[in-house]
Amino acid sequence: MTTPSRVTVVEVGPRDGLQNEHVLLPAVEKAAYVDLLSAAGMPVIEVAAFVSPKRVPQMADADEVLARITPRPGVRYSALVPNMLGLERARAAGVQEIAVFAAASETFSERNINQRIDASLAGYAQVCAAAHTAGIRVRGYLSTSFGCPYEGDIPVARVLEISRQLLDFGVFEASISDTIGVAHPGQLRRTLDALLPRIPVSQVALHFHDTRGTALANVLAALEYGVATFDASAGGLGGCPFAPGAAGNLATEDLLYMLHGLDIETGASLEGVLAASTFMESRLDHPLPSRVYRAARATRLRST
Repeated sequence: MTTPSRVTVVEVGPRDGLQNEHVLLPAVEKAAYVDLLSAAGMPVIEVAAFVSPKRVPQMADADEVLARITPRPGVRYSALVPNMLGLERARAAGVQEIAVFAAASETFSERNINQRIDASLAGYAQVCAAAHTAGIRVRGYLSTSFGCPYEGDIPVARVLEISRQLLDFGVFEASISDTIGVAHPGQLRRTLDALLPRIPVSQVALHFHDTRGTALANVLAALEYGVATFDASAGGLGGCPFAPGAAGNLATEDLLYMLHGLDIETGASLEGVLAASTFMESRLDHPLPSRVYRAARATRLRST
């Protein structure tokens, strides 16, 4: 396949990036963060999750965050939903795009949403049908596609089977996710070799965590297959509260720096994302891990 000339970067910092943070941020600051990412030209921003506030306290104010953001033309704003209740909350908040999140690991599915895979898929079939009736687009995540913290290796055949089920439900895109950051280019190629003969590459996205420092290498390998949608989190924020040891997501800054260096268009401003990360780091209790962000910050400090 031909390397794409343009890539869509799905910004997941406000949801996946913040969900594991200990500092509970007020809705007004989360909304300001989203607005900075919008101003940076990020084409898709996952703003929040309509999940149980007891399980994910950082997402308890999803409704208020969505009410406070200033939408920009051309930017898609989405929210994660686990069930019909979450969908109803998302509809009430005016969300036009949602995401559902299945798992390729039975144990992870039970730890994450208290359901086995088959039960979760039955629920997502209902959510997708109701969302489509309401005119809401649905994206699908498939967690632990490259490895599980409880079960270890995950069969590629299972990843293919569940991905196809999600697409059959009507999701417009399946984000194949490396929840714990174990994937490497060799494994990625084997996975795409199995998936792409059965799933159009235009419906495949990839979601990497950088736990072992292989996220950008995986993106490079995926570009060779024509994959043109990647999830990333500003500053490298992230991790999963139900996946022990999962470090942050692939940093948006690191991804943009590499893509722009390859003359691949994204429509996003690296400087704008750096500004969003600077804002967020000042609200948290730890430095952001993005290598490009750290380098830019060090350069600014030396010049002052």
